[in-house]
Amino acid sequence: MIIPILLIVAGFVSLIFGANWLVDGASALAKKYKVSDLVIGLTIVAFGTSAPELVVNCLASVKGYSDIVLGNIIGSNNFNLFIILGLSGLILPITVQTSTAWKEIPISLFVSVLLLFLLNDFVFTGTTYLSRLDGLIMLILFCLFLYYVFNQMKIDPQTVTTENQKSALKIWGLIIIGLGGLIIGGQLVVVNSVEIANALGVSEKIIGLTIVAAGTSLPELVTSIVAATKKNSDIAIGNVIGSNVFNILLILSISSIIRPIEYNPKFNFDLLILIGGTVFLFTSMLTGKRKRLDRWEAGVLLGFYIIYTTYLVMKEI
Repeated sequence: MIIPILLIVAGFVSLIFGANWLVDGASALAKKYKVSDLVIGLTIVAFGTSAPELVVNCLASVKGYSDIVLGNIIGSNNFNLFIILGLSGLILPITVQTSTAWKEIPISLFVSVLLLFLLNDFVFTGTTYLSRLDGLIMLILFCLFLYYVFNQMKIDPQTVTTENQKSALKIWGLIIIGLGGLIIGGQLVVVNSVEIANALGVSEKIIGLTIVAAGTSLPELVTSIVAATKKNSDIAIGNVIGSNVFNILLILSISSIIRPIEYNPKFNFDLLILIGGTVFLFTSMLTGKRKRLDRWEAGVLLGFYIIYTTYLVMKEI
């Protein structure tokens, strides 16, 4: 039991460093084209910090671990929303741009609701799955999301930092080494998480929603907290919202195209938690100081997640 735990820890370390190098390299590449912080947060950083979920899910999908695939994404999105925004908002109230409050957050909400209906095939009973056709639909929506984000570059001008430009060799070196770290780390996490779940008699659903989800969300956590301490709200919230959209539209679509994902209806509860949390985030933009996540609202997000996770664990005992 000790060896699989150590290998999972090693896998998470590899995922964190791999994602960090990938983000550094991708961000440096983006800055050469003078891309704004908000767009970088919604795309480059969001993709980089979602890369662990992508690798873990692709490997889990190939091996047929459907509960790990879904638990990782739904759990990661909940972790992003409740823990990362909660902690970031406690450090510094997060002020968002108008486009984020009225467009990006509602897009994230729409995507979560869409996933709920696709997974249940519009009927909340019986055996359901996420088909290759569902995956193709989500992939098309993902391309439309990218088109929207890059369109925002033309109407939301931002201050772009250009210091510390990296050489092309260093940029591509970081990207390649980062991807290597993600692949190795993802393999270690998936294989050993399933082994521990089987040994302890704990469901893959719970392992995916908690341990795997938290581990693959560590890059988002580090990125957003660092951004919050540097008073860069655009990166902090752009990273979370962008990652949540990426996780569903890109990662789940690729996972289901690799192999249709069998769906356990018990995940409906966790998806409703995600939808409810996104609604709370949207309404927080309309209350208090508008277009800002205040500290008390961040505290509500954090406190609720602790209660939710405690409930999940207690159900398994």
